[in-house]
Parts: sequence; structure tokens; C-alpha cells
Amino acid sequence: MTLPATIKVAFDFSSGPVFGLPLTLGDPENGILGVNVLAASAAFVVDLTDSTTSIKINRGRDLIQDQFNAGTCTVRVLDETGAWNPQNTSSPFYGLLQPLRKIRISAEYNGTLHYLFSGYTSEYRYTFPQNEEIAYVDIIASDAFNLFNKSAVTTVSGASAGDASGTRINQILDEIGFPTGQRSIDTGDSTVQADPGTLRSVLSALKDVEFSEFGGLYMSAGGDVIFRERTDAYETIAGTPTVFDQGANINYAGLRLAFDDKLVFNVANFKRIGGSMVQVIDQPSIDTYFPHTITKENLLNQTDAEVGSLARAYIASRAKTDIRIDAITLDLLTPNYDAGVTAALTLDFFSPVQITNTQPGGSTITKTLQVFGVQHDITPNSWFTTFTTSEPLIDGFILGSSVAGILGTSVLAY
Repeated sequence: MTLPATIKVAFDFSSGPVFGLPLTLGDPENGILGVNVLAASAAFVVDLTDSTTSIKINRGRDLIQDQFNAGTCTVRVLDETGAWNPQNTSSPFYGLLQPLRKIRISAEYNGTLHYLFSGYTSEYRYTFPQNEEIAYVDIIASDAFNLFNKSAVTTVSGASAGDASGTRINQILDEIGFPTGQRSIDTGDSTVQADPGTLRSVLSALKDVEFSEFGGLYMSAGGDVIFRERTDAYETIAGTPTVFDQGANINYAGLRLAFDDKLVFNVANFKRIGGSMVQVIDQPSIDTYFPHTITKENLLNQTDAEVGSLARAYIASRAKTDIRIDAITLDLLTPNYDAGVTAALTLDFFSPVQITNTQPGGSTITKTLQVFGVQHDITPNSWFTTFTTSEPLIDGFILGSSVAGILGTSVLAY
């Protein structure tokens, strides 16, 4: 069976965080201005597509922990010659199979290239099954969040009170020399205080800014750092959604429903560096669900008043629960599935989706949600894509929106 899109698995043995093949003048494939990157020497890139037997990609936000996690990818490669055995001195890759080499998964569909994952290897699990003639290696990789978690920062150069949150994100990334060409950073709706100058991981420093902004910080499938400011995070829900149902729109292969209190918070204890603890309580929610408390300290907001606004917006967005659609799965080998394949390759975090499910007995549930996770499970004969979905991170009243512009229901953001 033929997959609906052409998959490519590229392994780059060069060091450093930059993705993309070096610019080679006169080369029709690697001499494309605006696509290939300037480099001191040609990269050693191997195409693993023909020997790949499975690809598992998991990117997204942990809805329980309420944060974006590092994206991960596992590529299983058959090894008929022993080239991927790190102990094989005859291998052309001997001595080159180091951790933190680059791997990139892409898919071409209808003439357009889409990246599914870009990351850095963390482990090579080489296996030679007993009574088997062909060995295989599982190449395990994570995106740059893993690099940020392994790097430490104390003083952030140039950081001062009044910096926009997006400016501070860039300042932190500058400290570790992360490529400016692999960033898409919003300005930010909040300003932050001077950097605390404490020893912490780069990832922790970035997440402190993200939460203080009440925005979104994550890695794209192409390997870029994305920072969405608060208004962008909630205004995207008002965009034109991709519609899924079992009728006239995009069919789906599976749906995961939930009805519980896992995402409920009705007590917030928030404190900025140098400030006082601010508590916000939603008593009706407590009366219904009992207390569900979140405590956050060391926030970078400049005033207690803004911390209060942050706490109120957080609780207003999480004080109630309802039947949720937590995930939707697409089978990309469904016949005549152009719209489904396009959705699987183009939808990403914060993309709006509308999902309708008709249940036994005739009851129907329709939700307009945002995508917060993307998983691909690909073999030569199958391709399933699962989107994790949720209500927006923060509610905001949007004039003219049928989803977020309902008087008495939608919440004013700050």
C-alpha cells in the first residue's frame, strides 16, 4: 500500500543546532538562496528513508501539567550491513554516531514540503534479534527543549526591568547562541522585571517568562522556537476552524472523550519575585468540585496588580469542566482523503478545529477547540495522525466571534 505523502528521513552528522543543508553554489538541490544555509563545510547528510520501517513522533502540551513538553521521535532503521552498529570499525559512520546529531522527518504532498519533526539524537538502541539476519537500530531524538534543559544560565546579558516578554525570550536564547534564524518570537503583551540572576536551566528560564506572559512557548516541527503572546494565544480560536465529523467534512478514525476534574483549578496562589502572594478563589467552583489549587512563585511580572490579573484569567479559564474531546485520530490511508491528509500535515499548535461526534441514542456533541498536540505513527503500510485538543489556554472576549464573543459566557482577558 502506498502512503499518501512522500516521507523523507534525513540524518545529519554535523554538530551544532542549525538545520538545513549548506549552501553550495551551482548545486541545483543545495544552492537555493533562502533555503540552504551558509556553512563552513558541506554537512554529512544521509537519507535513511529506504531503510526506515517505522516512525513515531510525539509533540505537544501536557494538559495535566499545563506545559509544552519536548517533542520526541523514534525512527527504526533496518541495518543490513552493520553500518549503524557503533562498534563496527568498518562502518562508514564509525566514530560519527555521537549523541545530539540532527534528524529531520519531512513529507511532500501535492508539491509542498511539510516538516513533521526536527530534533537531536539522544540515543541509538542497536538490536540484533536472535535467529534474525537483519539487525535494526532505533534512533531516538528530542527537539531543542532537550538542549535547553541541559544548558544553564545565571545572568542574562542586556536584560533589564521593563523588557517585553518576547525581548526576554530572545535574550535568554542569545545566552546559548541559539540561531536567530530558528526563532519566531512575538513581542509579548506583558513586560518583565530585571532578570533574577539565579542559576537555573535555560528551559526553566524560558518557561518562567512564558507563564508570566500567559502565552505559549514551544518548538515547531521545523525546529524553530515559537513564542506566542497572550492575545495571539486566545485570538486564534476565532479563526476559521478545520471541521471534522463523520458526514460532509473530514472523517476521523477515532475520538477520545473525557469528563473529569483533571483540568479544574479554582484557587490560584501566585507570587512574583519581590512581591506579595496574590490569591484568587472561585467559590462556586470550590462548592462544586472541592478545592483545586495551583501555586506559582518567582513570576517575572513587574507589579502585584498584573500578577492578580494573571491569576484571575487563569482561574476564569479553568474553574469549570464539561465533557471534553481530548484527542482525534485520522487514518491517512482512508480513500479520497485529500482534506484529511492536508489537515494532518498542516495543523499545529493553536490551530482551531471543530469536531462533531454523534453518539448512540442520537446525542451529538460539537466542540470548537485548539490543537495542542500532534502525534504521527507511520509504517510503510499505515499512517495514523492524532491531534490532542483542548479549550484555549486563556479565555478572551473577541468581538464578532461566535465562539469567544458570547456575552455572559466569554471571559474578558487582560
